[in-house]
Amino acid sequence: MGQDNFAMQIRSAYPHLTKAEKKVADFILEKPSEVLYMSITDLADACCVGETTVFRFCKSMKLQGYQEFKIHLSLSIQKGDKDKGQETLTENVSIEDTFNVVTQKLLNSNVNVLMETQSLLDYDKIERLLNRMMQAQRIFFFGVGASQIMAMMSANKFLRITNKVYCYTDSHMQTMVASTLTAEDLAIVISYSGSTKDSILLAKLAKNSGAYVAVITRFAKSPLTNHSDVVLLCGANEGPLQGGSTTAVMSQMFIMEVIYIEYYRRTYDSSYEYNQKTSQSIIDKMY
Repeated sequence: MGQDNFAMQIRSAYPHLTKAEKKVADFILEKPSEVLYMSITDLADACCVGETTVFRFCKSMKLQGYQEFKIHLSLSIQKGDKDKGQETLTENVSIEDTFNVVTQKLLNSNVNVLMETQSLLDYDKIERLLNRMMQAQRIFFFGVGASQIMAMMSANKFLRITNKVYCYTDSHMQTMVASTLTAEDLAIVISYSGSTKDSILLAKLAKNSGAYVAVITRFAKSPLTNHSDVVLLCGANEGPLQGGSTTAVMSQMFIMEVIYIEYYRRTYDSSYEYNQKTSQSIIDKMY
């Protein structure tokens, strides 16, 4: 379905929409490319309506929710651009590119996302998070899908310098653990979109249990951030068809590396001792 056909679908449903839903439709028809990278909260704010109105608009379009809407929008824009002979919005590399051009585009993309992420770093927020990490009895890393891999990598990294980090991969175990955290615990929830149901549930359960909740996400306003104590923003623009893109992972890795280095520096004596033990423990596993 091309972009024009998708716009036609919205226009066809337009007379049956409520006044508030028409505001959402108008904004989408006017700026579809911008909507592609907006959270449901961002779109609601831009249209001066509530998040429930955006959700009702998606239902009026016979879609399950906002994420499905963004997938349809992305597909329509991509198809429309191909029909016009243009490069698709969800790809930085075109099929006509040479190998050298491809590598240069990828390099530029990764450099740009790291620079953007660095510019988004908030020292005061990182300071607060580091203080809570040092005070915490236990630190849990949570993530689902591609973000779960990032959570596992983070836990693996910190496990080299402290014995109070945990990461569970089973969704049921994650939920049970989150519901039993205490005020002495810290939960770090990683989610690019900030609108994944499982991630939102984990943050909500951890928060309700009294734990300090830190969130690493792209959007300052998203359902996930409503259940957080501190929000750290990554700088990658990832379309709905680009789940787990390298740029998104790199931006999250950069944030975790900053936190890791600062934690190591501030707890150097104990962290160095643990690092020596963990390094020695695996030395026999190497040639």
